[in-house]
Amino acid sequence: MKKPLSILMVLFIISLLSGIWTSVFAAAPIECKEPGSCAIIKPGETIKLGVAGPMTGEYAMYGTDNAESSKIAVDALEPFNGFSFELLAEDTQGAPESAVAVASKWAMDPTFVAVIGHTLSGETAAAIPIYEKAKIPMLSPSATGAQLTSGNSVFNRVVFTDKIQGQSSALYILDHLKMTKVAILHDGMDYGKGIADIVRDTLLSKGVEPVSYESLTPGEADYSAVLTSIASKKPEIIYYGGYTAELAVIANQLSQVGMEGIPIFSDDGAFGVEFIEKAGKNAEGVYGTSSIPPTSAEKDAFDAKYLETYGRAAGSKAGYCWFAFDSANVLASVIRNTAILGDDGNLYIPREAMVKGVRSVSGYKGITGEITCDENGECNASGPTFYIVKDGKWTLPE
Repeated sequence: MKKPLSILMVLFIISLLSGIWTSVFAAAPIECKEPGSCAIIKPGETIKLGVAGPMTGEYAMYGTDNAESSKIAVDALEPFNGFSFELLAEDTQGAPESAVAVASKWAMDPTFVAVIGHTLSGETAAAIPIYEKAKIPMLSPSATGAQLTSGNSVFNRVVFTDKIQGQSSALYILDHLKMTKVAILHDGMDYGKGIADIVRDTLLSKGVEPVSYESLTPGEADYSAVLTSIASKKPEIIYYGGYTAELAVIANQLSQVGMEGIPIFSDDGAFGVEFIEKAGKNAEGVYGTSSIPPTSAEKDAFDAKYLETYGRAAGSKAGYCWFAFDSANVLASVIRNTAILGDDGNLYIPREAMVKGVRSVSGYKGITGEITCDENGECNASGPTFYIVKDGKWTLPE
């Protein structure tokens, strides 16, 4: 039988533990007294940023492009108070369940600070609640779903919204192309259906009712049935909300259903060289939207670095690479303004301050223009640029 501890010994142990606990608290800044209230980076560890999106599968061009551009930015960042930045890249294949797994993993890492992304709207919507609970800010270069900035404090984006894109596209069809017999087709996913609905609603607000409103199943190789249904409505133009793979199938099958020469108008999700490669001559005359920034010394330097690093032109895969580069740099800027070096040599980054700091970004000069976030996390209110495929290239329409 063990001899019970004396009262003096118990008091001594309590005093000792109290001293240790007090010293731990003394080393941390006041903002970090509560467990989980700060990211804590110890000497020798790195400040972690994450980029998440599809890097394999049908939509890999978007996630890969964002990851590669973010890496250019993060690799060029100078250490802060002796702490280097590190980029973590995770493949979600664009699936919401994979995005949740990635977000959960990062939320458990005390050295993880912020997210460049996610990439697609559907996966982003699934991951937001996890980052909201963990107070980890997001700054997406490409997730444009109109609903993403509603009901949370952590999601922000530097790309224009689907609402602006959809409205601008509908008005372009009506005012510039002078077409009113519009068939609308979408892939049923958050992004594609969301933007198609905005196009439809904008047309209706102008007194123009679409001649057809249809959906398709992503990933199939034959859409002749739905295209035959659309052909019976005799549209002047087809608006498609969705991504590259399905748009290529649609373009390749128009002539099979008697709609050869009927133009297609699509979104920034389908913009890029991959569509032209898949559709070939059938890509000619297809309209698309993008947000390629204007020429500047900074953009030229990034473009040169991208070409040198990856052996292909910036924007050749997707149109978000410049936004990913800016997103990484904006987050690093907020970290530098928020982080506190503790007396113990640890770097403390208050999570609540990070969330508020990203949402309060104002006047940041990036290669995509001035980045200023409003109270909802919309950091770029500029609309898309319209393009048309001519002679095998995306060009500005006349």
